[in-house]
Amino acid sequence: MPEKVYKKFGEEATSAESQKPDIKVEEKQRPSEKSSGLNGTALANGLKRSQDGNPKQSRTSSPQNSTSQINKPEKRKEHADHDDNGRARKSPKLNGVENKRMQEQTGSRPQFENKSNSHVGDRPQYQGPSRKDLERNAAVLDKTRRKLPVWLKKMDIRWGLRHHDILLLNGETGSGKSTQVPQFLYTEPWCVRQPVVIEKEDGRKEEAKVGGMIAITQPRRIAAITLAQRVAAEMGQPLNKASIKKEPGTVGYSVRFDSMVPKDAKIKFVTEGILLQEMLSDPHLTRYSAVIVDEVHERSMDVDLILGFLRNIVHGDLKGRGGVPLKVIIMSATLDKGGIEAFFAKPGTQPGYVLGHSYGKVLATDLPEDAVKENTEEKFNPKPPHMKKQIGNAKRTTNGKPEKMDDSRRSSLDSEYSSWSGFSETAEDTSKITNEDKISNVAKHTMTNGVDTKADVGTPLDQAGISRGVVSPNGVAYEYIRGRQHEVQTLCEVQPVQDYQHAMLQTILQLHTSEPLPGDVLAFLTGQDEIESLQVELEKYSAMLTANVPKMEVKPLHGSLSPEAQQDAFVKVQKKFTRKVVLATNIAETSLTVAGVRYVVDCGKAKVKQYRPHLGMESLLIKPISKVSAIQRAGRAGREAKGKCIRIYTNAEYLKMDQDELPEIMRCNVIEAVLKMKARGVEDVLTFPLMDSPDVMYMEKALNHLYAMDALDENGSLTKVGKQMAKFPLPATHGRVLIAAADSSADCLLEVIDILACLNTDNEIFLQPKSEEQNETMNENRSDIYRREGDLITLLTTMQRYAAENTNRNDWCQKHLVSVRAMKLACTIRKQLRQICLNEKLLSEQPPADPQPFEPITPDKASVVMKTFLKAFIKETAILGPDGSYKTTAGKESIHIHPSSVLYGKKLEAIMFLQHVFTTKNYAKKVSAIQADWIAEQYGL
Repeated sequence: MPEKVYKKFGEEATSAESQKPDIKVEEKQRPSEKSSGLNGTALANGLKRSQDGNPKQSRTSSPQNSTSQINKPEKRKEHADHDDNGRARKSPKLNGVENKRMQEQTGSRPQFENKSNSHVGDRPQYQGPSRKDLERNAAVLDKTRRKLPVWLKKMDIRWGLRHHDILLLNGETGSGKSTQVPQFLYTEPWCVRQPVVIEKEDGRKEEAKVGGMIAITQPRRIAAITLAQRVAAEMGQPLNKASIKKEPGTVGYSVRFDSMVPKDAKIKFVTEGILLQEMLSDPHLTRYSAVIVDEVHERSMDVDLILGFLRNIVHGDLKGRGGVPLKVIIMSATLDKGGIEAFFAKPGTQPGYVLGHSYGKVLATDLPEDAVKENTEEKFNPKPPHMKKQIGNAKRTTNGKPEKMDDSRRSSLDSEYSSWSGFSETAEDTSKITNEDKISNVAKHTMTNGVDTKADVGTPLDQAGISRGVVSPNGVAYEYIRGRQHEVQTLCEVQPVQDYQHAMLQTILQLHTSEPLPGDVLAFLTGQDEIESLQVELEKYSAMLTANVPKMEVKPLHGSLSPEAQQDAFVKVQKKFTRKVVLATNIAETSLTVAGVRYVVDCGKAKVKQYRPHLGMESLLIKPISKVSAIQRAGRAGREAKGKCIRIYTNAEYLKMDQDELPEIMRCNVIEAVLKMKARGVEDVLTFPLMDSPDVMYMEKALNHLYAMDALDENGSLTKVGKQMAKFPLPATHGRVLIAAADSSADCLLEVIDILACLNTDNEIFLQPKSEEQNETMNENRSDIYRREGDLITLLTTMQRYAAENTNRNDWCQKHLVSVRAMKLACTIRKQLRQICLNEKLLSEQPPADPQPFEPITPDKASVVMKTFLKAFIKETAILGPDGSYKTTAGKESIHIHPSSVLYGKKLEAIMFLQHVFTTKNYAKKVSAIQADWIAEQYGL
């Protein structure tokens, strides 16, 4: 912690907005890790450190009088909740009052936020803003929309999709593509619900309606919800449960276990998994006129499957859509243009392309780092002529001020009437086009796919009155959008950092005590545990700040937070002389813009799933990010003004990073992908068109696993069990457990539903103690829910106790250190799973409503529940060896019970675990005690 500050706070920032993206990389020196003190001099403002930790004044800075701003604590606290021995590490105590104070430090909430508080009794639900407020807010946002770089490409995008079914949109960070493109397209003539005659597979014909809606996929639920709320606000429409039931709307969203889609919606934000789920009942996506796949560069397994199914629809016979084509828009800030273009090209137009080998073909990043440009743009993908051309200040003006132009076909012309003057907001307005407009149109230049062509006078016009430009022969249009990126100064470590969490604490505090306002900090960490630990440390130090240093508001941002808590991270600080510090996972890397950020601190790591064949299981590993991710993170600092990015790793480590993330389907267990393909009619999964095909060994292991779970028969066809598994919005293994629990010999379906509801809440049910004293109190209070059978029966008991509580469930959660938000979400999932089981005839009748008297599960019934889980998790078992360690039954690898388990430190005959993580060693999570003969019985021995 800094004892002295060498730069007075309040010095004005010396920055002018940069017109071009520019990231400068410098090295910075940090003090020795053994040093517990932090100097207040900013590491990112030209001051460098020597190895002894003493700051050196830069030539541009003047020495200031040293003032003590933060009192030095006696010792540095550790960050992890537990050490390797499972003991809770010391940390400041946070009681209920302090937690509430931390939540209330936000200040005023956004104008249109739902103000219902999940932690406060039965407070009435906030009904939302009035219609006038919505319209007034939309008018303000409309001015912002028109300043976005994507606005100048509006006509280009619309033209491209009128003449192509596929559009690749490479939009740089900050261009506004995620929110604006669907608004550009939902009024297009092709985006209407059309009556057609559909020919069924058996030859029957029936009348139906196709299209009328645009789906926009997002890799994370927080992005889908936040973007839908933003677009609804820009359109002046409400988006809450109270309003959608009363009046129609245009925008909605649907994520797992949560849906808010108004009647007659035209724009629908969905997670990738939801769109795949819809394909079960509607394989031809007849509800949609277009599908926008956003953030495609992340290459999740679900997005690869979506791209494969979309390719089949676009290049199929369209009988299932009554002949109506489906428009597909692929968007990203770092678009793998060569691979995606070849994948979606009309059959026969890319003779040299081989399906399943798209990764890394041509990465059209247009990113501002030399190392990336050398490896991508300039080496593999020279810019087309219209992208090389530098457009200066245009002659056109807006409100008397020069308007910045990019390389849009529309904006590259000096004339008021470009080749797009025939376009209008609606198809009906095309009748207003005059002959003079048509003559002007055909004489203008047009550009498509980087080719500049001049239409001759007399060129035929389409119905909208637009001259026909060049249509791509392979059927794929391409547009590039410049971002709204300001200069970002990037600094790296000089020496490798051993403890990156402590280094991030140092860096954030030095930025806060030396950099002037305005300017918030965005720090990237790997997960919820790290975020919560660092938040405690920062809040402890922020309480020691002197009056001449800004106050600090620390906001977490990860997928396990409630929507209200997530929203707090995006709201600008309302309090004066206060800086916001957002601690986020990689969900803040793309799509979402955190307002006010000018400083980024990047740990250079992220949690990724990795299939480990020798273990026969999937592990969650902390690994270095890619260069593209590093650039994306740095770009967060330049969204609103000049910024700085401090990387807690060396430039040499950056150069060793992979160019881009390896697609998930090539590094993960593909059992989910195989089941989804089988459920959607793909018989031979090895020939399904994937951009990148996984190793054949991975596919074979997935098929064998599904066969072992009775999801496939000997011919590889889906069984009745497999079809039921695919219908559940759950992982394949969880679906198998649910079906096994419904068997008459087991008769434990309601118990299994309670457990699965807790396992699918996206965050942990049990909160971790922040001090030894809190740890002792927690163990005492949880004595009535801890079960010797292990974590799964403990989760069951927790749900049953919570559901039986008829006084104050929030107080019960606080006493047992249980997440209120997680339990409420678990109850919602529980209700939906019960309904699905009722629809699938797994339940004969609806269970009685809560609260019901609590009856603890008997040991015999607990054993039955464990055996049902073994139906799907037989490979996730381990047996105690003579040396006292556990060896996995698949792979014979050593594994240890995680400190968070109720079975930690116990020696058991055999264990079953649902999750596997690797930190300092192999850890098993969600552990249950089983008998060794159960494993032999399941294997048929």
